[in-house]
Amino acid sequence: MNIRRIMTFTFVVAAITAMTVGLSSCERIKSSIMPDAETPPMMDKEITIGVAVSRTGTYAEPYGIPMQQGLELAREEINMLGGPSITFVPEDTLSTAEGAKAAVQTLVDQEVPAIIGIGISTHLEQAFPIAQEAGVIAFSPISAAAGLSGEIGDFVFRTGLATNILTPVGMKITQAGLGYTQVATIYDAEDTYSTSNNEVVVKELEANDVKILTQETFQTDDPDFMTQLTNIMNLDPQPEALFISALSTEMVEIIKQGRDIGIPDSVHFIVADLTIKEIQAAGDAAEGAITISGWSVGSEAPRNQDFVQAYMDEYGSEPLPWAAQAYATLHILANAVMNAQSTDAAAIRDALAMTMDFDTILGKFSFDENGEAMYDQVEERVVHIVKDGQLQPFGEE
Repeated sequence: MNIRRIMTFTFVVAAITAMTVGLSSCERIKSSIMPDAETPPMMDKEITIGVAVSRTGTYAEPYGIPMQQGLELAREEINMLGGPSITFVPEDTLSTAEGAKAAVQTLVDQEVPAIIGIGISTHLEQAFPIAQEAGVIAFSPISAAAGLSGEIGDFVFRTGLATNILTPVGMKITQAGLGYTQVATIYDAEDTYSTSNNEVVVKELEANDVKILTQETFQTDDPDFMTQLTNIMNLDPQPEALFISALSTEMVEIIKQGRDIGIPDSVHFIVADLTIKEIQAAGDAAEGAITISGWSVGSEAPRNQDFVQAYMDEYGSEPLPWAAQAYATLHILANAVMNAQSTDAAAIRDALAMTMDFDTILGKFSFDENGEAMYDQVEERVVHIVKDGQLQPFGEE
């Protein structure tokens, strides 16, 4: 039975402004609380939350560490503001599916009511059923392959917009701006997120009568994409755009190798979730690349700019989307704890499922009936282009 489909009750909305961003001092935090905020219930409630992210291995630097930093910043603020007192129990997923499963099992065995983490959709598919079976909340800040929350169960929630929600919005914008009529795609056939994104790309292209000249595939950890990219370069007619669906390491190499072998700038590289980290790694080859992402540094969502400044003050660099989404995740979870007035996993699950139009740095945030993210800032700055090594809103001069 899916609790999300049958709940008809509502929870008392906690008045704490959970997306309030405290920056370099307690006073700065307090100054950004809504002026008419009332003291929420159970301010002394303590909760231990498992954190399962990649601290070592391939996915640590691009995904795990930014998530950890976003979570730490949010925890400091929530604890300082008098929300539920949060303690983390960290586990390293080792950037592998087996490591993710072991991390979740270890946290389940420690009887935490909730686990945040597991950013790689391929790993989530294998690890989150462990939490679901145990009745422990499993909450991913960044996993985005379509449909995973609903497929696994009602204790699973995700903060990142799924590919079937975000990608069509971005493609509508890119096609309007570029007018492409024939394209190619390349994607990781072993990675759940990459295959999901490519499926959505293909569906949208076909729906808009865009001809797909080829769909090239590779395997996770492949270092050489010359065969696939040469096939694309030698197409006649030549594609007007190349859609790249891959995780960080592979996307960088595809961008670099594609330009190195001579794919011209007239073939627009449209890369899912390209961040400043990958841009710096790809160097000049990234110039002109276009990306579709659910969050940006320049977003005007409530208190987003305060968050960006807080992160820069704390860590010395602009946040990646994964830090922002993890930051929002903990605030969403803390809000559910306050609404549930309980640290029981089932009670928090019910409160999470009822989250509706909650102010976050992502926009007004809600869950659909399957625990998938929805927020109102979807079309704001969703598409960016690399100019002079920086991400700028697509279509702006």
